[in-house]
Amino acid sequence: MTGLDGLAVVLIIVLMLAVVALVIGLIQRMPAKQRRSGAQAPPTDPFASGDSNALFGDPRTIRAGDIVEIHGAPYTVRGSLRYDEGGWTWSTHFLDDAKGSQAWLSVEEDPDLELSVWTPLPDAGLEPGPSAVEHGGRRYKLDESGTAKFRSEATTGLAEQGSVRYYDYEAADGAMLAFESYEGAEWEASTGENLNQHALRIYPMSQNG
Repeated sequence: MTGLDGLAVVLIIVLMLAVVALVIGLIQRMPAKQRRSGAQAPPTDPFASGDSNALFGDPRTIRAGDIVEIHGAPYTVRGSLRYDEGGWTWSTHFLDDAKGSQAWLSVEEDPDLELSVWTPLPDAGLEPGPSAVEHGGRRYKLDESGTAKFRSEATTGLAEQGSVRYYDYEAADGAMLAFESYEGAEWEASTGENLNQHALRIYPMSQNG
């Protein structure tokens, strides 16, 4: 072997050692989970946490543009009202199925999450105030009343902000009747029903950041 041949062998050995050292360094920098057999994180069961929000969506994050499905019927959220009564807050969302059917979805924490869907009663000829109101064969008893500030988002048919007076009534079977007067306007009546969160599915379409 000539001197040049010996030098070539030495250079090859040095190069191989450098490559091995580089590979070892890269492996040591990998997270421990990726160095294990399989390299990928194990799959997880989405039901395991018991968090229904991951399966049905979180009603507290609803925004205009989202799709909301109630008992299998899809609606688009056209706008939202955010209420504040002395620090107590809740939201209602204007729903439209683009076929003429409209409703309002109320989302409140008291302290548990409470959901209800409301259907307007135009020209109902009803007035709030008494301790009980008769409508549709039911007797509704006054549950609560008050005045709150509101803030409007997207399409609601109301000003950007203002105040609202309200009366909430409830029948023996759980059916609800509500009256609202925005900025001193005429009373608007709606009938409502409580919703189980599993009856509601949310498909976020809005850009919430």
